[in-house]
Amino acid sequence: MTSQTVPQRTAQSITDAGQALETAHRLATEFSPGAAERDSQRRLPVTELAELFASGLGGITVPREFGGPALSNRVLAQVIVILSQADASIGQVPQNHYYALEVLRVNGSKRQQQRLYQEALAGVHFGNALAEFTSKAAHQRSTALSRHQGQWHLNGQKFYATGALYAGRIPTAALGEDGKEQLVFLPRNTPGLTITDDWSGFGQRTTGSGSVALNHCPVDEEDIVPFQTAFERPTPVGPLAQIMHAAIDQGIAKAAWQDMLQFVRTRSRPWIDSGVEQASDDPLTLDRIGKISARIQAGDALLEVAGEAVDAAQRHSDAQSVAEASIEVARARAWTTEVSLAAGNLLFELAGSRATVQEYNLDRHWRNARTHTLHDPVRWKYPAIGNYVLNGVLPPRRGTL
Repeated sequence: MTSQTVPQRTAQSITDAGQALETAHRLATEFSPGAAERDSQRRLPVTELAELFASGLGGITVPREFGGPALSNRVLAQVIVILSQADASIGQVPQNHYYALEVLRVNGSKRQQQRLYQEALAGVHFGNALAEFTSKAAHQRSTALSRHQGQWHLNGQKFYATGALYAGRIPTAALGEDGKEQLVFLPRNTPGLTITDDWSGFGQRTTGSGSVALNHCPVDEEDIVPFQTAFERPTPVGPLAQIMHAAIDQGIAKAAWQDMLQFVRTRSRPWIDSGVEQASDDPLTLDRIGKISARIQAGDALLEVAGEAVDAAQRHSDAQSVAEASIEVARARAWTTEVSLAAGNLLFELAGSRATVQEYNLDRHWRNARTHTLHDPVRWKYPAIGNYVLNGVLPPRRGTL
């Protein structure tokens, strides 16, 4: 029997980019006031994420042939920036959802696409159980599918399962009997599936990025989508995954920037040697703010270029178009990584000692940036960019560049 997952609330329908961005801004306005308290108390955004997926944003990348609006990756990146600026943890949670939908687009059968895309449009949230904590290398997997008397079962242990705590389905990376990776769209209520809220990172504290245990979980064959082959041939799966990570960092940078401006205007005091009455007139402060302003705006521009490159790779996927998309996204990701960390640090330099008072919880921006930017090291992105530009060497096809 084919599995079916029903959302807690039926989602609204979003049909165009303007509606998607308007919805993202509306939700951001609702989510932003509670972000500092959710972080400091580690209060999970269960209600907020239910609202997000009921808004229809979870279906904005569904192809038109399956009833979705198929919005561009430029718009998708903007949506993620808006949500991440309001609350970086909330902004990160949908990343794996859209990633799973792209794997489904490039590798799913028509029957799988029809069924799972309808769930996404209805408001079902797809989480993730990809990474494992115990292997020697980050890319190694031991979670595996096995078949006995015609029934598939799944066994393994996952960590960094961002969003799984909140999701209706948990797309899970597992080795098939042929040794190739599959993506199992596992329903949340599957027997033997245990999700544990044991994420204790000092940043991105409410992403629910904890453990998933899989103990002889029965699997419907129709829920198994090929995964490894999405990287054995040119597809936009990798750059699409990464542009959303770049957008998360851009949102974090903007949140730190916004709080920095507000604090300097209203609470900071001028330095004794500045010769001015207000911190906002300090010439050295103005210099630093001008520089970080330019860097943040450059992040928006890089994301726009990267989004257009991913769109082009989706329209026509070959080795060159996917490589170009990967490089443009790597540029954006490397840049927003550095800017998000810089903005979180500069906030305290310019706002002063008073900004470190715990009640403001302004350190969450740096903590969020430092935690999230560890996902894929920048030190591996710049050499790939340089090798492509200088030597014409295509970058590796994977979801981490």
